[in-house]
Amino acid sequence: MAHARVLLVDDSADTRHFLADVLRPAGYDVLTAASGEEGFTLARDLLPDLIIADHQMPGQTGLDMLAALREQDIRLPFILITAQGSEELAARALRLGVGDYLIKPFDVGDLIKATKRVLAEHWQRQIQENVPVRLLQANIELEGRLRELDTLVQIGQRVTGVLDLQTVLREAAQAAVTLAQAEEGSLLLVDPLSGELYLYASTDAELMKAPFRLPVADSLAGRVVRTGESLIITGEDLQTIKPGHTFRALAYVPLVLKGDVIGVLGVTNHTANARFHPHVIQLLSVIADFAAIAIENARLYTRTERERSTLDAILRDTEDTIIVVDAVDNVLFCNPAARKTFDVNILDYRGKPLDEVINHQEVIELFAKQARAGRSRSSEIKIDDGKRVLNAQLTIVEGVGRVVVMQDITHLKELDRIKSDFVTTVSHDLRGPLTAILSYVELINRSGPLNDSQQDFIKRIKFSVQSITALISDLLELGKIEAGFDQDREPTSLRRIVRYAVEGQRHQWEKKQQHVKVRLPEIVPSVLGNPLRLRQLVNNLVENAVKYTPDGGTVTIMAESDGEFLILRVIDTGIGIPQKDQPYIFDKFYRTDQAIDHYQGTGLGLSIVKSIVDQHNGRIWVESEVGKGTTFTVMLPVYDGDAGGDAGDTEA
Repeated sequence: MAHARVLLVDDSADTRHFLADVLRPAGYDVLTAASGEEGFTLARDLLPDLIIADHQMPGQTGLDMLAALREQDIRLPFILITAQGSEELAARALRLGVGDYLIKPFDVGDLIKATKRVLAEHWQRQIQENVPVRLLQANIELEGRLRELDTLVQIGQRVTGVLDLQTVLREAAQAAVTLAQAEEGSLLLVDPLSGELYLYASTDAELMKAPFRLPVADSLAGRVVRTGESLIITGEDLQTIKPGHTFRALAYVPLVLKGDVIGVLGVTNHTANARFHPHVIQLLSVIADFAAIAIENARLYTRTERERSTLDAILRDTEDTIIVVDAVDNVLFCNPAARKTFDVNILDYRGKPLDEVINHQEVIELFAKQARAGRSRSSEIKIDDGKRVLNAQLTIVEGVGRVVVMQDITHLKELDRIKSDFVTTVSHDLRGPLTAILSYVELINRSGPLNDSQQDFIKRIKFSVQSITALISDLLELGKIEAGFDQDREPTSLRRIVRYAVEGQRHQWEKKQQHVKVRLPEIVPSVLGNPLRLRQLVNNLVENAVKYTPDGGTVTIMAESDGEFLILRVIDTGIGIPQKDQPYIFDKFYRTDQAIDHYQGTGLGLSIVKSIVDQHNGRIWVESEVGKGTTFTVMLPVYDGDAGGDAGDTEA
C-alpha cells in the first residue's frame, strides 16, 4: 500500500540501503534497523505498517524478534528474508504468522509484489476483525440517537397539539427523565409576583402534593435563572436542594422565552452515582425550548379566548346589526340583532351562501356592489316597508372576508325630514318680507335726495337682504338635494362641466390675477348623474378655491380615472384650513375663524357639495395645510359608456 510505513531490519548496511532504494520509489516510507533488538524497539514504539526482516542476524534473529512482538500482543504484518530455507524454518515462520517468505537472492519485483500482497491481506483482515465491532457500536449509538429523536418529536407534537399546560409540562419532565436516564425530573417556573421559583410539574407525584418553592437569590435553580446558563453537578456525597430534598447528580437548563428566563427544567439522581454528560444538556435544552413554546401557546390561547369571549359578548349584546361573510359570500356570523332584523330562522347558518340566509335584496346588492368596486362602501337599507332605515357600513377584513355593521337611523332621518321641512317653510316665508324690504328701499331712493349717511344705511340694508336671500337660496337648494329631488340621471361629461365652472369664475380669478390650470386626460370617462347638480358641485369647489386664494395664486383642476371611479381634484395655493377645523367643514353653516373675519359666505357651499357627492354614491375628502393651500378630492363612479373630450391640458 503506497505511503505505508515499512521497517527494514538487516545487519547488512548494503542490504538495508538496497531494499530502501527499491521500496521508496514504490511510494513507501522506510525505517531501518541494524539488529533484531533495535528492530523490536522501533516496531514496539512506532508500530509500522509492515516489517521486512532478515532471519540470520547476530543476537536476536528475525523470527526471535517476531516472537517477542507476539508475546506483547503486537501483531504487525511480517515478511521474512533468509539465505537458507528449510521446512523447519518455514513451519516456525508459519506458526508465528509470517505473511511471506523470500529466499536470497530474490528479484526486486517479487519483493514489491510480496509487500503489496501482505499489506493488502493485513488490512483486509483488520477490516474483517474490527468493522463488525465498530458497526455494532455505531448501531447502538444510532439507535440511542433515534430513540432520543423520537422522544423529542413526540414531545414536540404534544406541545403543538395539546393546550393543557399541566399535561404538556408534566410530559416534558418525563421526557427529560427518559432521555437523561435520570431518577426524577421537575420543571420550576418563576412567580412574576414574588420572584420565587415554584414547582409546576414533576415526575414525583409525592413532591407535587406540598408547596415547593425556591428563592432565586440563594438556590441552584435560582443560579440558572440569574445567569441564564445550564448547570451540572455530580459527586459521591449527597447534596441538598432544600431541606428534605437531596441529590447525588443534578442537571438544570433554563427555560427562555423572548430573551427572559421564565423557569428551569431539571433532572436529578438521588441514589445512583451516575453522572450526567454534557450531551444531556443539549437534549434538556431542546425539551426546555418546547416547554417554553407550550407556555407561550397557553398564554396566547388564554388571552385569545378571553378576547374572543369579550368580543362575542359585545357582538351578541350590541343593538347594531352585524353580518360577516367570507371571500365567497358564505355567512360566517350573524349577531342576534341581525337575525331578528332580517328574520333569519336558519339555526345552522354558518357556511351557507348569503342569499340563502338573508332575504333582503338591498343587503345582497350592497355586498355585490362592493365586490365589483373592491372598496368599502356605505349605504342605507330600508326595512319594514320603508318604516325603518339602517345606515350600513361595509368593510373589507383581510384574511376573513367582509363585515357590514348597520345602525338604526330612523329617528335621525325623521329629525332630518322635520328640519328640512322647517327650513323650507321658513325660507319660503322669508322671501316675501325680504322682497318687501328691497321694494321699500327702492321707494326711499325715489322719494327724494338722501345724504351720505342715509345712502350708506341703504347699501347696508341691501347687502344684508342679499346675504339673507343667498342663504335662503342655498338652504332651499340643500333641502331639494337632501329631499332626493333631481333624481334624473344621464351620462355626463365632466370635461364640459369643468370648463363651464372655470369660465363662470373667469371675472373673479382674472381680477385677482390668479393662474387657473385645467389638466384633464385625453379621455375623461362619463359619470351617470344629474348634470345640474354635478355642475353645481364643481362650480362650488372652483368658486371656493378662487375666493380663498390670494392675488397671484394658482388654482388647478385635475381629473383621472382608476377604472371604477373618476377622481376630480381641485387644488389651490390659498390660506388653507386648520387641522382642527377639517373634520367639520362639510357641516351646515360651519366656517373657520379666518373665513368669518375676512370672507363673505353662508357656510353652506361645502354642505351642498357633500350632499351632491353622497347623492351620486361618491366620496369627498380634504387635505390642507395652513398657509400653503387646500386640495379637495372627489370620487364618482364611472358610467359604463364611452366619454371623451377635447385633448390636451389647458391653462388659463
